[in-house]
Amino acid sequence: MATRCDQVTQSDRQVSGFSLPGLKPMMVIGLIALLIGIFLISLAIGSVSIPLKDVIRVLIGQEASKTAWTSIILNYRLPQAVTALLAGAALGISGLLMQTFFRNPLADPFILGISSGASLGVAIVVLMAGTVTTSLLAGLGFMGDLGLAFAASLGSGIVMLIVLWTARRVSSGMTLLILGLLFGYLTSAAVSLLLYFSIPERIQAYINWTFGSFSGVTWSQLGVMIPVILAGLAASFFLSKTLNALLLGEAYAYSMGLNLARARIIIILTTAVLAGTITAFCGPIGFIGIAVPHLCRSLFNTSDHRILVPLTILVGALVALVASLIADVPGSSIVLPLNAVTSFIGAPAVIWVILSRQNVKDTFAS
Repeated sequence: MATRCDQVTQSDRQVSGFSLPGLKPMMVIGLIALLIGIFLISLAIGSVSIPLKDVIRVLIGQEASKTAWTSIILNYRLPQAVTALLAGAALGISGLLMQTFFRNPLADPFILGISSGASLGVAIVVLMAGTVTTSLLAGLGFMGDLGLAFAASLGSGIVMLIVLWTARRVSSGMTLLILGLLFGYLTSAAVSLLLYFSIPERIQAYINWTFGSFSGVTWSQLGVMIPVILAGLAASFFLSKTLNALLLGEAYAYSMGLNLARARIIIILTTAVLAGTITAFCGPIGFIGIAVPHLCRSLFNTSDHRILVPLTILVGALVALVASLIADVPGSSIVLPLNAVTSFIGAPAVIWVILSRQNVKDTFAS
């Protein structure tokens, strides 16, 4: 059994060295090839099947054999696939940041109440629409979608600011974790009260939003979403060494010269931006954030974040794309709730990790 001193020495080598133990090039190449394959398949199949050669023709700027196929790919399936890639990567990285920061294998992007804050913002819009007219949001169309997205972002932002204000006054990450859970309970209670006084039509609209979906995001919304998510993912790369130091505890990280207060603010801010943006545009999507980091640690048997960060982006995008493909039920007009699909994928993955590791905390010691 490795002693803590052994673990510290090993981590020092990982932090300061240039080798990347645990990196498996062939497996990475296989995952990239699988991601490209699933991406093309997601554009080809659906309620209308489109030959793969026509999909490729559209992607390189040519017309498909039928004009309708070009429209289907460019206006519906491609935005949905790109949204799934961004959402999976963002939620996976958010989960990785939270699990490492709190040293808790059950932490995920919504543990600080960010998702509940977004839900509160949407519920407020729903209640206001219900008190004025039952068709207000439907009549607003695109502006209604933007209104929901803005409300969700505002709710997430307010909760994020409260968490950041609290983070300056507590020294323990575990205390901040507990406070985040309490913020989540408070916002959930407010949502319950708002919905209790709302009308049935608006409650149904809110419930539909909570199902989660990648299909409602348009190109104009992606114009906002893409730069924000890419900025958050870029920040996570710069946090790799900080996360490696935090693996051994805040006391050891402090002894290495790490500015804990600044690291805490940057990690929370990055997580809030990534998870809050995805929740605003796609609804609350569970289990990707908690399952993907565990899958990556198990597949590559490493806790080095120089490897985990890019792999989590890759695997997160792959898992979200597969979930989106399954939710659309190819060959039919049925669309399953995305949250149900991600739970069916994520829960068995976490159970497998727990059973294979015996003690899930071992995933932080590889």
